[in-house]
Amino acid sequence: MAVTLFGTSIETIYLILLIVSGSLTILYLFFGDVLEGIGEAAGFLNPILILASITFFSAGGYILEVVTTMNSFLIMGIAALAALMLDIILNVFVLVPMSSAEQSLSYTEKSLEGRIGKVILTIPEEGFGEVVIESYSGMISKPAASFENNAVPEGTEILVIEVKDGVLLVVPYKKNFT
Repeated sequence: MAVTLFGTSIETIYLILLIVSGSLTILYLFFGDVLEGIGEAAGFLNPILILASITFFSAGGYILEVVTTMNSFLIMGIAALAALMLDIILNVFVLVPMSSAEQSLSYTEKSLEGRIGKVILTIPEEGFGEVVIESYSGMISKPAASFENNAVPEGTEILVIEVKDGVLLVVPYKKNFT
């Protein structure tokens, strides 16, 4: 005898839940920034973990219902335990390391002041060019203008004096200032 809920077989419910939660997970990948504020309000209610848990639960339940002849309530318990274990593994080994890596790559515009870089697009008088600054996490490329309104040719080493509206104000760098 197949278990039904509201006149629908439990396999169908698991499958619908799997399709819906999988689709929501994919949509969250594209539109997740909108929901980031919710995650900050209550740290344990991470939308990724909730969607992953529902997906794991429904996938496990569906597979066990189709493949085995176990009792549906036992299958539900096994699927819930498997979802909990997989969710913990996802959180500990994927999400936490990714969030700390994201923070280590960040920089503030204020932290760029006083840094030395190199012009990669010539900065004309009264105009904008582009500079790159090396950091521990890679290269930072930013728009730049001359602090003294002089042209700065490509390849010149520069010193960042100030940052205004996302634009670095730079001067040519002289190592000994002589």
